Amino acid sequence: MTADQITYLVFFIVVSIALVFDLGFLSKKNKTISTQTALKQTIFWVILAFAFFIFVWYEEGKIIAIEYISAYLMEWSLSIDNIFVFIIIFSAFKVDPKYYGRVLLIGILMAIVFRIIFITIGIALVQQAQWTLYIFGVFLIYTGYKMFASTQESEFNPQQSKVYKWMLKYLPITLEDGGGKFLIRNNGKPLYTSLFVVVVMLAITDLVFALDSIPAVMGISRNNLVIYTSNIFAVLGLRSLFFLLRGAVAKFEFLQQGIAIILVFIGLKMLLEHYLEQWITKNQLIVVSLLMIVVCIIGSILYSIQNTKKKESRNKTV
Repeated sequence: MTADQITYLVFFIVVSIALVFDLGFLSKKNKTISTQTALKQTIFWVILAFAFFIFVWYEEGKIIAIEYISAYLMEWSLSIDNIFVFIIIFSAFKVDPKYYGRVLLIGILMAIVFRIIFITIGIALVQQAQWTLYIFGVFLIYTGYKMFASTQESEFNPQQSKVYKWMLKYLPITLEDGGGKFLIRNNGKPLYTSLFVVVVMLAITDLVFALDSIPAVMGISRNNLVIYTSNIFAVLGLRSLFFLLRGAVAKFEFLQQGIAIILVFIGLKMLLEHYLEQWITKNQLIVVSLLMIVVCIIGSILYSIQNTKKKESRNKTV
């Protein structure tokens, strides 16, 4: 077996076992997950992702390992942005908190399938036409600029989205949760419940976010192993991260700006990579990308926390 085949095999085995452990043994049906449990599960997924980083370093070498951890950290930061939209979706359809875990589980598993398909298409496009990377670069710069300057996510209304309107038009929908079921029958007529709607909305929302994140990860690495594994690890940690941050995500008000800077940086890197490599080596550029991602994530979170404390302090004095 080649090094890549061994790494893929280990990744598949580790993720399968982790899913059984985390989503099976640690998660009981229709039970609200506490912040303490969510913290343990989040730590579990992060440690697993970093343990895989060590394995990749050993099996694939330092450069691939650094590309992987850079891509994972970027995807992880983008997933925090996803959570804000997830919270809005749950609130809009008035989902009972005891169903959050089950709905998130199915939505995230669907998102993984969609991402694998989307990544495969993206890789095929780049392999067939390298110039598409320049389109991705311009797209990331534009997206980063719009994200930095706007607060459009706070205005997102799931019930006005095209996906929801399409489901209302073509599917028999009821706004009831069906006691935790996705499909119920009323006088023999099948009806899709609000939980089914939310699952579809979560999966589609993640796919929309993938329009940014997948080109961005391609800006960090062209290695298929890095692209697939970093994305899947980040998505698998979404559920526990949701329960950990759902009460505090609003405090990270400047995280969006930090992510925006990362997207602009990666977009510029994709456009100027040929010229940059005349000044610094490709390996050095990879390390610079990692440092940039870490600084932007930590810096925006710390600045958000500091700004929140200042606001609370001013409110107390008023």
